[in-house]
Amino acid sequence: GEQALSYAQVERRSSRAARALREFAGLQQGDCLALVLGNEPAYVWLWLGLAKLGCAMACLNCNIRGKSLLHCFQCSGAKVLLAAPELKSAIEEILPSLKEQNVRVFYLSRTSDTDGVDSFLDKMESVSDEPTPQSWRSNVTFKSAALYIYTSGTTGLPKAAMITHERIMIACGLATASKITSEDIIYTTLPLYHSAALLLGLHGCIMQGATLVLRSKFSATHFWDDCRKYNVTVIQYIGEVLRYLCNMPKKDNDRDHRVRLAIGNGLRGDVWREFVKRFGNIRIFEFYASTEGNVAFVNYTEKVGAVGRVNCFHKKFIQYELIRYDVEKDEPIRDENGYCIKAPVGEPGLLICKISQFAPFTGYAGAKSQTEKKQLRDVFRKGDLYFNSGDLLVIDRDNFIYFHDRVGDTFRWKGENVATTEVADILGLVDFVQEVNVYGVPVPGHEGRIGMASIRLMEGCEFNGEKMYKHVQDYLPTYARPRFIRIQDVIEVTGTFKYRKVQLVEQGFNPAVVKDVLYFLDDKEKMYVLMTPAIYDSVQNHSIRL
Repeated sequence: GEQALSYAQVERRSSRAARALREFAGLQQGDCLALVLGNEPAYVWLWLGLAKLGCAMACLNCNIRGKSLLHCFQCSGAKVLLAAPELKSAIEEILPSLKEQNVRVFYLSRTSDTDGVDSFLDKMESVSDEPTPQSWRSNVTFKSAALYIYTSGTTGLPKAAMITHERIMIACGLATASKITSEDIIYTTLPLYHSAALLLGLHGCIMQGATLVLRSKFSATHFWDDCRKYNVTVIQYIGEVLRYLCNMPKKDNDRDHRVRLAIGNGLRGDVWREFVKRFGNIRIFEFYASTEGNVAFVNYTEKVGAVGRVNCFHKKFIQYELIRYDVEKDEPIRDENGYCIKAPVGEPGLLICKISQFAPFTGYAGAKSQTEKKQLRDVFRKGDLYFNSGDLLVIDRDNFIYFHDRVGDTFRWKGENVATTEVADILGLVDFVQEVNVYGVPVPGHEGRIGMASIRLMEGCEFNGEKMYKHVQDYLPTYARPRFIRIQDVIEVTGTFKYRKVQLVEQGFNPAVVKDVLYFLDDKEKMYVLMTPAIYDSVQNHSIRL
């Protein structure tokens, strides 16, 4: 049901949460708690309670399970796990491993019927809601860890990006820059475990003293009705969201709302134009940033399709460059002296940014090698050090900056990053699969790329569409499930034994082009079915929903 909380109520509830976590979970400043919870008010007051204790919070994605969930928990170094009671089966699956590490586990409920898991709400009710003493958080500085937010990197399992208190303050700057005020009502349907909703949506809202309307998950059907019902003035998006709204049947009351600002990233030019034309004079505040990166751009100018503009003042402090990149080899192109080459105007280049006091890179928790992978050395001179964004951008003649593509293996689908290696690892567990190569293929009229897997079968085995369907349904969130499967006799690798993807991506899933057998994930049939020209046409003309 609906809940409405005032700032004063959140203040008291968060003090209560802090006291209960200290008393019953033994948390003290410097410790970390991992939270697995959907979008609900408790997310807000639990986090503020942890901040009052001087603790960090690891924001676990509530769609992940098993090995991935355990991995995410472990890299944060958390001592306590607090979970929504409806995630009982996911918690019970990893409980034996948690117990081996003496982790305290709680449900956000008044009772618990899982052996070894405690309830938390009843504990909260037993403590006072008086303000917490400052001594509980006396060691916290700008550089202290506040949050761990997970990003699906290009390499395997999600990585925990450490977000400092300073970083939260910087993110709040976006709310100020976009002129959000205390009169505004901000609507977010994005998950709080990602940085857009948590850093910009929630903290930006608190910084400006605004009102936040939180929906458990995005619904194109309810979007504008919610905006009307709650007098929403600011909406948050990721590229997908506005496209879904544009794809809805037109209505007479499309312009009947008070939304004046849409803030987000990943909006393509065609959707941008259509959105404003259809839903009215809404200011689009498009920005470019990554959870762990040390460079961000903001498009103040409303230039359609751009993520920002080169600004001399900004560049003085934040030394970023676009460098030439070899997409097939998956590495920067270097000159005869071994240094990187700046990309010319109009040519996509890899965005890199010098690591400095103005542009720090805190790296990933418990993952030295992955932190190292995001750093480029000896870029323009011996010994210099840059952050490698993994994104290709373009700067045009007028100095506008545009997002071009993600480098390497990770692709985005439905606003989520999909790491191909992680999906491949999971498909590889099926008994008839010998080898897997996962990649994203573009689909006309859709943002991002959709998952496709090329599979080499075990000797003497046949592909079983029902079994594969059940497997991906059990182990992968919807956005990461490959919609298309291609059966190959040989899976090609490069000289360095990396899977070749470029040609596979180009060939896509058209049965008229691909001579190998293709399968399509059919949710109605609950199995992978043989791909036919008819299915291909239905995907192309959008009569099948992906």
